[in-house]
Amino acid sequence: MLMRGSGMAGGAPGLWVLGIGDAALADTPLPGPTLYVDQILSVTPFVAVLMQANATREGRCHPPARSAGTSNLSLVSDASKAANSRRNRLSTGFGLRAPMSRAAKLKANAAMADFLVAALYRFVDFPDFENWREPLLGLCRAQAVKGTLLLAKEGINGTIAGSESGVQSVLDRLRADPRFADLQPKFSWANEALFHRMKVRLKKEIVTMGFEGIDPNQLVGTYVDPQDWNALIQDPNVTVIDTRNDYEVAIGTFAGARNPNLGSFRDFPAWLKTEVKDGQKVAMFCTGGIRCEKSTAYLKQLGVREVFHLEGGILNYLETVPEDKSLWEGQCFVFDERVAVGHGLAEGTYSLCRACRFPIEATAQTRAEFEAGVSCHHCYEKTSEVQKASCRERMKQVELAEARGQQHLGNLDS
Repeated sequence: MLMRGSGMAGGAPGLWVLGIGDAALADTPLPGPTLYVDQILSVTPFVAVLMQANATREGRCHPPARSAGTSNLSLVSDASKAANSRRNRLSTGFGLRAPMSRAAKLKANAAMADFLVAALYRFVDFPDFENWREPLLGLCRAQAVKGTLLLAKEGINGTIAGSESGVQSVLDRLRADPRFADLQPKFSWANEALFHRMKVRLKKEIVTMGFEGIDPNQLVGTYVDPQDWNALIQDPNVTVIDTRNDYEVAIGTFAGARNPNLGSFRDFPAWLKTEVKDGQKVAMFCTGGIRCEKSTAYLKQLGVREVFHLEGGILNYLETVPEDKSLWEGQCFVFDERVAVGHGLAEGTYSLCRACRFPIEATAQTRAEFEAGVSCHHCYEKTSEVQKASCRERMKQVELAEARGQQHLGNLDS
């Protein structure tokens, strides 16, 4: 899945990015007025769970070549079969395939990009996760790798970025443990660096649902390939549910999908328990797949038998399904400096309010409530003058640093 990112400038050419997870901080609720710009500059981008075909042969995954060669889309297709042999699959027989012209465009994008972006997450039994924090942080610092890694008893999730050798060193360290030997990063290209510092955080969950006893390795819904998704969600007997937070749903979703209006993923179990009963046929989706791993497992535990979810999430769908065949409406929120992407994973038209982290359209910046780095129409009435003043001072320091050619954010800080 080759992507062109547009993160904050400041990274050196030739870096590539490994993403581990589906918006690793997306499980936190929209915090309302947030005074720290750096909280949104190091959020993870997205997840895809497919890997290249050579990874299954060699036990490791390499970044896609930037020169002409085999279509990356064909590699994804082959790899999905190999990497997901354990999965229960749905096939309707009505496949939608991306035309080769899109593959050519993706390869052209890769040739122009300086950064390679990749995404993965892994659910494993990880009782010693706390012991990994300092070694991983030290390794990342030594290799000048930046981003976020979340460690929990249930596995690992996050995003890191750096030189190819630096990121590969971190990957090699992870894969040296048998529990992570089959990590399946999904690489793509971006134009600019997306992260400014390194953080390794210890968590209760790698995606916070707040409900114990869920193990996607033991129980999970049926994975649905993007090319089969349309047929499933157009079935009138299927209840389609968007598992993302409300501010993500606000800028795009699938036609006819139910919006639980989540402020946090922690709210989802209670909503599911009330709104979904056994006998219903349920199809769920999220940005890259990690939320659906847990939410489908939860529904199965409740006794709901027919539970499906979109493999690779919205991002995989937007890359795979041609726009003229798509049932997606709007744009997809992503947790990096692109803010949103559309079909073909083209960069969207939204920007991010630095105070409340809500995506805003260009027209919203002409409203009286908007002040760059300070407020937008979503948060203006929710913040005090003291908070606004703090944001203004923060922006002033950022602008002064930029004028001096310095980076205000980005210390290797855990």
